[in-house]
Amino acid sequence: MSRRAVLFFLCFVIFSIAMQVALLPVFLRAPFKPDLLLIIMVFITLRSSFQAGAPLAWLLGMLDDICSGMFLGLNAATFLISFFIIRSISDRLYADSAILFVLAVAGVTLAGFTLNMLLIVMFTATPGIAYSMLSDIFPRLLVNSFIASIVAAFPGFDGEVTSS
Repeated sequence: MSRRAVLFFLCFVIFSIAMQVALLPVFLRAPFKPDLLLIIMVFITLRSSFQAGAPLAWLLGMLDDICSGMFLGLNAATFLISFFIIRSISDRLYADSAILFVLAVAGVTLAGFTLNMLLIVMFTATPGIAYSMLSDIFPRLLVNSFIASIVAAFPGFDGEVTSS
């Protein structure tokens, strides 16, 4: 990656964090907020190398944990496990496909929800937490898939990433 690409990526991640933490909660209820860092992680998984993508997936998960207030490392582990699974499958598929991108975002959303709910139910004594989490999964899945489809509709999404 060139310095320009790294700077653009860093600015895009900072902008996404600001949107996810400061701007979107003002206008949207919790289940209707997209997880922008998850969408960026899936994009990186499908487009980057293993050496660059694994640390970035873990770092984006840690940033998501810090910004969301969840248990530290929960989303980082989910993002890293999802990175390994998608990366092992994406070598056999056409990774520039928009449909694969949207399906991967939906799968990672469901996997992250399942892992988060499993661990929170196991380690929390709060009654009704599973029901409140289950009521949020369908809107969250739809919103993340919708945002991923918008990202996939951008011109040049299916083009080759240059590394000049």
